Amino acid sequence: MQVTGTWLHHPGAQAVCRMLTDAGHQALFVGGCVRNDLLNAPVGDIDIATDAHPDKVISLAGKAGLKAIPTGIEHGTITVVAHDVPHEVTTFRKDVETDGRRAIVSFTSDPSVDAARRDFTMNALYATPDGEIVDPLGGLDDLRARRVRFIGDAAQRMREDYLRILRYFRFLAWYGDRSLGTDADTLAEIAAHLDGLDQLADERITAEFVKLLRAPDPAPVLGVMHEVGVLPRCLPAAHVPSLAAYLHLAQEAAPEPFLPAKLAALRAPEGGHRLRLDKATARDWERVRKLAENGSNPAEMGYRHGAGIAIQAMLVRAALTGHADPDAAAEAARGAAASFPVTAQDLMPRFKGKALGEKLREIEARWIASDFTLDRDALLS
Repeated sequence: MQVTGTWLHHPGAQAVCRMLTDAGHQALFVGGCVRNDLLNAPVGDIDIATDAHPDKVISLAGKAGLKAIPTGIEHGTITVVAHDVPHEVTTFRKDVETDGRRAIVSFTSDPSVDAARRDFTMNALYATPDGEIVDPLGGLDDLRARRVRFIGDAAQRMREDYLRILRYFRFLAWYGDRSLGTDADTLAEIAAHLDGLDQLADERITAEFVKLLRAPDPAPVLGVMHEVGVLPRCLPAAHVPSLAAYLHLAQEAAPEPFLPAKLAALRAPEGGHRLRLDKATARDWERVRKLAENGSNPAEMGYRHGAGIAIQAMLVRAALTGHADPDAAAEAARGAAASFPVTAQDLMPRFKGKALGEKLREIEARWIASDFTLDRDALLS
C-alpha cells in the first residue's frame, strides 16, 4: 500500500529526504501526513523521521542550502525549511524517563523502537520517500477500521503524557468509527487516571480541546467524555445535549458551525474552566452566549453585531430553548443591511460631548424600535 498525495512529491519534501538519504541516512514520513493521506483527509504538517542525529541534520541542511531551525533539538526535532515549506525532522528516539508532561529521550536507529513510544497505532505509520507504507505495529488495520488504539499498554501511554487522554477523544471525534463503539477497557483506564489531567498546563488542554471541538460532530465523543469524568475536569457544567441540538440546527440552516457558538451551546459558565482561549474566540463566545440569552430580536442583533454572529446566536438560542425561529436568518440579514440615518453632525452644535453620545443612542433606540422604518427627518423632529 502507498501514499499518493501531492505533498509526497512536493520539491521541498523530496529535497529534505534526499538531503538525508544521499548521506546514507533513513528518511521516513510519519504521523499525520501518512495517516491523513490514507484517510483521504487534508494533509497539513509534514513530519520526517530519521536515524540522523539532530546535529547531523543541521549540518546536512547547511550543506544542502536549506534553513535549519533547532525548534526541539533536546527532543531530536529540527525544522528544515525547503522551498518555503517547514518540515519537522526528528531523530528516531525512545523514552528514557517521563513524568506525565514531558519526556527525556535517547536516540536510536530503529524505526520500530521509535514507533513503540508513540501514542496510537494509527500514528505509528511511516512511508518511504517513494510512498511505500512501513507499518511496524499493525496500525494499518486499525486505521482501515478507524479504530483508535493505544500502542501497547494504554495506562503506560497515559502516564507518559496525560495529554494523551484528551488526544484519545480528539482522535475518536475526527477519525473513529462510531459504529465500533468505545473500548470499555480503555475508558476504564482513563477513568483511573483522571488526576493526571491536573498536571497539565491549561494551554495544552485548551489546544487539544479546541481541536476536538472543531471536529464535524464532537457531541457523541463529548458525551462519552462526560460519562467517564474527563469533560468536568476541563469544562465543568457543560451540557452536551444542547451542543448536539445546535449542531443539528446548524446543519439544517447551512451556516458553518462556529467554535464560539459550540462553546456557547455547551452552556458552560464563564469561569471555573481550564480553557485559555485567544482573545477573539473568548470575546465571540461571550458575545454569542449573551445574545442567545438576552432576548434581543434577530434584526437588532444583525444590525449591532452583523448577520453571522446574529444567526449563530439565534441557533444557540434555539438549541437552548427548543424553539427555532424560521425567519431568524432573513431578519438578521435585514438588520445587518440597515443603515442608521442620523449622524453626530446632525445634532451639533446643539449637543456636545457626553450629551451628544446620549442623544445619538436615544435616537438610535427609537429607530430600532420602529423596526428601522423612521427616516432622518422623523427622528430629528
